[in-house]
Amino acid sequence: MSETPNPCPKCNSIYGYPNGALYMCPECGHEWNPDAEEEQTGPVVKDANGNPLADGDTVIVLKNLPVKGAPHPIKAGTKVKNIRLTDGDHNIDCKIDGFGSMALKSEFVKKG
Repeated sequence: MSETPNPCPKCNSIYGYPNGALYMCPECGHEWNPDAEEEQTGPVVKDANGNPLADGDTVIVLKNLPVKGAPHPIKAGTKVKNIRLTDGDHNIDCKIDGFGSMALKSEFVKKG
């Protein structure tokens, strides 16, 4: 069996298989042309459910997040608008009402 020339560009699965001129991913159903160059513009960041996030998205905090120096945490269900994606451990920059500028981890939010 031949090797996939590159992993699935959508979910990075290594199980893609040829289907005519295209390749197919059995995990996410994505089809791609291995000869076409797909360009990425920045980091690929996914929320807790695996949905890709983009600059300007609105997300919802999934659990109470403690904040150093603040008397109370960011509550679960808080809606955060107009996020910016960054590199690093805390890969979301945003402004939260009552807290100001913050950096969040994408594993604690879902796309809203």
